[in-house]
Amino acid sequence: MSGFPKAPSQSTYKIGLAGCGKMGSAMLRAWLSAKIVSHIHTLDPNGLPADLLTESKITHHSNDHSFLEAAPSLDMLVIAIKPQTLGTFCLSIRDHLHSKLCILSIAAGQTIQGYQSRFGGMQPIIRAMPNLPASIGKGMTVACASETVLPERLQCAHDLLSSFGLVEWTSDESTLDAVTAVSGSGPAYVFLLIEALAEAGVKAGLEKDLAMTLAKQTVIGSAALAESTPRMTPTQLRDDVTSPNGTTAAALAVLMKDGKFQELFDKAIAAATARSKELSN
Repeated sequence: MSGFPKAPSQSTYKIGLAGCGKMGSAMLRAWLSAKIVSHIHTLDPNGLPADLLTESKITHHSNDHSFLEAAPSLDMLVIAIKPQTLGTFCLSIRDHLHSKLCILSIAAGQTIQGYQSRFGGMQPIIRAMPNLPASIGKGMTVACASETVLPERLQCAHDLLSSFGLVEWTSDESTLDAVTAVSGSGPAYVFLLIEALAEAGVKAGLEKDLAMTLAKQTVIGSAALAESTPRMTPTQLRDDVTSPNGTTAAALAVLMKDGKFQELFDKAIAAATARSKELSN
């Protein structure tokens, strides 16, 4: 949307990262690989993954106090901790944040208003929802920002998020519940499809390992084809595979009968969206 960055800059940043679990560690590796950080201060009681222990650009802290000593010099504080421990963390740092420090949160269900009620209404907050493929640089992230976020901090956040995949910005935070349902939870639906396709192959007479290989590679190849042909819609790509009265047409007649397949997805996305809204309250 207008006013938001659309391309990475050439800047490097000093970042604080609270939470070095799967997503936190994935972000760390992406930032280091993209060479967009000059230094990273990390906080996690469980420490760092083994492959990051000797990284010279990382200073790890085991407690909030020493971590916050670095806060005045940070360009961005990234919160990637579990929602159930977020309240305690915010309480511990609340009185130690300066009012201009921009916070980038990837914690599910945590709203901008929720953070501002904890830290103060003028605290610059960016809320982002990435997904698991970010761990291999194929992530999809949607982000929104409070009005107090300065343009240079928007650019910083865009650079950080785009280092592990595609980023879209929205001015309507309420859409992040549906974003969570579609792309945040979406990889699980694709993995379920792989499971179901492989199981159906076994029931059709294939060996289990072969059926799984076929299912995985079919999804991988199809996604790659969709990515490499951006001007073609999924409907056009589906039609290219479907010969009249052929095998694909026979299968699609079952899957698409009476709109039941779409109806099932509509219900699934609605349920996930509703649950995301519940977590935000």
